[in-house]
Amino acid sequence: MINRYFYKSSLSDFFNSSVDTIFGQMSLADEMDTMATQKFAWYEEIEIMKRVLTPWEQENAEILFEYSIPRLGKRIDVVVLLQERIFVIEFKVGKTDFLHTDVDQVLDYALDLKNFHQGSIDRLIVPVLVATEATEHSTKYRLSHYNDGIYEPLLTNATHLQEVISLVLSDETEHETYSIALEDWARSRYAPTPTIIEAARSLYLNHSVEDITRHEAEGEQLERTTRYVQQVIRETKARGGKSICFVTGVPGAGKTLVGLNVAVQQESNEDLAVYLSGNGPLVAVLTEALTRDKQEQEKARGNKITKKIAESEVKRFIQIIHRYRDNMLNKVKLVDGKLEIDPTKELKDKAAGYGEVENITIFDEAQRSWDKEHIASWLNRKKGFANFPMSEGEFLIWSLDQRKDWAVIVCLVGGGQEINTGEAGIGEWIRALNETFPDWQIYISSQLTAREYAEGKVEDLLQNNPHVIYSDDLHLAVSMRSFRAENLSNLVHYLLDGDIDKAREIYASIEDRYPIALTRNIETAKEWLRQKARGNERYGMVVSSKAYRLKPLAIDVRCKPDTVHWFLDDINDVRSSLFLEDAASEFDIQGLELDWTCLVWDGDLRRGKNSWEYYEFNGGNKWNRINKEERKAYQLNAYRVLLTRARQGMIICVPEGNSKDQTRLPEFYDNTYKYLKSIGFKEMD
Repeated sequence: MINRYFYKSSLSDFFNSSVDTIFGQMSLADEMDTMATQKFAWYEEIEIMKRVLTPWEQENAEILFEYSIPRLGKRIDVVVLLQERIFVIEFKVGKTDFLHTDVDQVLDYALDLKNFHQGSIDRLIVPVLVATEATEHSTKYRLSHYNDGIYEPLLTNATHLQEVISLVLSDETEHETYSIALEDWARSRYAPTPTIIEAARSLYLNHSVEDITRHEAEGEQLERTTRYVQQVIRETKARGGKSICFVTGVPGAGKTLVGLNVAVQQESNEDLAVYLSGNGPLVAVLTEALTRDKQEQEKARGNKITKKIAESEVKRFIQIIHRYRDNMLNKVKLVDGKLEIDPTKELKDKAAGYGEVENITIFDEAQRSWDKEHIASWLNRKKGFANFPMSEGEFLIWSLDQRKDWAVIVCLVGGGQEINTGEAGIGEWIRALNETFPDWQIYISSQLTAREYAEGKVEDLLQNNPHVIYSDDLHLAVSMRSFRAENLSNLVHYLLDGDIDKAREIYASIEDRYPIALTRNIETAKEWLRQKARGNERYGMVVSSKAYRLKPLAIDVRCKPDTVHWFLDDINDVRSSLFLEDAASEFDIQGLELDWTCLVWDGDLRRGKNSWEYYEFNGGNKWNRINKEERKAYQLNAYRVLLTRARQGMIICVPEGNSKDQTRLPEFYDNTYKYLKSIGFKEMD
């Protein structure tokens, strides 16, 4: 089963166990199969801590190795809970210097505990950096000038670590009682401090980051949808019930922005919400953009703020869905094939019970949650959790159902955008509601009955559920991403559907506002982007993750871009999209957008005589045809994502191929180019 730590014990048990025994327990708990060099470090850390903690062997104290801070995805090397203090110890085994980045790392751990961990909020936290072979060590200590109960990081080598701990313990603590007993620290809850919550709300509500989204008149529909969801929240809270909202929208319509708005615009400080996404690049870019924005805001006011503090405010309400899920998994056990809460794993909260701290949870791209088979297999392989009995969607509803007061789930649903195997689709959420949570109130977009959602079977799935309310206000019908071309998503739909007449008709109506160009030369495409972009407008290259034969064009899909720098940095940084060296795939750019894009089209999706043909490169010398319908759908949806990433216009580059290269023959590309040309896209020399 899953724990937040690799090893935990009282100091007396720690000293009664051999180094080999402790190391073995840590290795068994290591779900990620850590590299041998790190495991060697564990061994030395255990030996060091046995020497260092000898004076306190008989005290009522605990030690933890590889402790994971709830929901934030960080692991602390060693935590020592001693005399009502929390020692956060980061080891750099074999190192002789105290690097600035390492000092920041251990301080970051201390800040995260103080801001997000219930058992740490009112305690003194002592961050200690141990470069085991260093020649110097701290001989003085002082609390941070922020007056937050965190010491300035202490620096030491292995030899003087005991002396540093003794130095801190020589000072009397002011507190006599604490909200959480020290013996319950390890199972205390993720519970952000009120100051962090308010800072996060204020930060987002006052942000000026244009990289997140742009919107003009269409903001009215965003506000309408946001108001509807907030009304559902108020009504659900008033009756003390449970509700789920399904929000749909065309690509680029602003589903993510609705989710972020709902996450921060709550009437009461006690009504917490969190925006969760399984889209790592999206979370990374949003977090970095808002963090930079916070620093700029404070700089303009004449204040200096570290990036770590600014980032901690953002992390309050934007998080990776897997960490939320894994934190809930920390609390459960399997009894007769069913999940039950294990009260030994986490403290019970008066209002939340064993649920998470938030009443309101927003799940972005809900249709991409994993089916039962996929998540069960993954948890068994990666976490050692065998026979998991639920799909991901069902488990997330179950998690909110644990709250004893009320809860609202907001599912943001994209149509026709499944791009991974094992994605259950929205039908699985509805099945779980029908069969396992029949008392939940369901508010559903009237558009969720369309063919691209659960194969058009949503209405049938819900026909016998008495708790369903349909509303047009839960659908975002207008694309904000392409603010010059409201019908772009329809154009892409017909283009990929093979309806050339309708695609041609729609493009003719928008080409003066949303240009789409066509070329066979990558340098022509790059120059087109540079000429089109004005001021701070952003451009970049996008490709399918299966586009393995673009290497002669200096595009290697195996070299992943650094998405934060790709989306946010300027033209002087080679990692920036503006440098036009790195291309983003559908996985890198899903949920994000640029002003102008160049889509480089490879032979993985080819136009045949009357339909698309699907291929996957074998990595050596040939393309293999894809025959499974599910994999064909994923491939088509990858291009759907890529074709809807530009706000203002795009150029499509279809290479000419090479008759002397059997993996890049001209016939792999020619029909695709002719097909796109027939729609009316302007050819560029």
